[in-house]
Amino acid sequence: MPIPEEVTGDEIDKDVRQELQSLPKTLAEDVARNLVMVARLLDEDPESAYGYSRVALRLASRVAAVREAAGFAAYANQKYSEALAEFRAARRMTGSVELWPVMADCERGLGRPEKALDMAGTPEVHKLDKAGQVEMRLVAAGARRDMGQLDAAIVTLQSPELASNSVQPWTARLRYAYADALLAAGREQEAREWFAKAVESDRDGSTDASDRLAELDGVDFVDALDEDEAGESRGTTSGDEAESDGRG
Repeated sequence: MPIPEEVTGDEIDKDVRQELQSLPKTLAEDVARNLVMVARLLDEDPESAYGYSRVALRLASRVAAVREAAGFAAYANQKYSEALAEFRAARRMTGSVELWPVMADCERGLGRPEKALDMAGTPEVHKLDKAGQVEMRLVAAGARRDMGQLDAAIVTLQSPELASNSVQPWTARLRYAYADALLAAGREQEAREWFAKAVESDRDGSTDASDRLAELDGVDFVDALDEDEAGESRGTTSGDEAESDGRG
């Protein structure tokens, strides 16, 4: 797959670069460039990111960072079985528990929420950092919802992190998940309050909390461009009618 000339491979994280030092220099550069493309395209063009990840995997399947990147690319394309296999491989290579929450979410994607819940109760969770523990809580709540256990999902999300006034990278997503669960349970007023709190903490627009809040408040958004086009259309129609009347 083509890679822009400006992508050198030096853009990758230093820890990944260190992992690639076990490879011959030219091969390491090729792998690094493909990994850069995976990272760049993962959100906006996951299908292309997946393609680059497969190239990197073919070149260096024994590098944990490559297996992890391949896992995330597969995950972004909802290839959950493949993603889980790659994450497991990466974990075997590193011994890290960092991927535990996303591995559990793959189990959800495969229609096995019970397995995801089992993973949420293992000792590995206690080894996660705070962000990882919050992510695991989100996955567990999602699994509860998959099983139709809305009240249990709500309780799962109730935590010190949810109650805290401190805004962390995970705060908006946690508040959003809680609001969404409340809404699903028919607790609309509480859901509105928590969507509003999610908006307050969503500094990088990682959720559509503002749209959900507006929807609950009955606000309809009209695209300005569509409105202008509609106005022009009405103007043209009026003009044609006037001209037609004049000829009559």
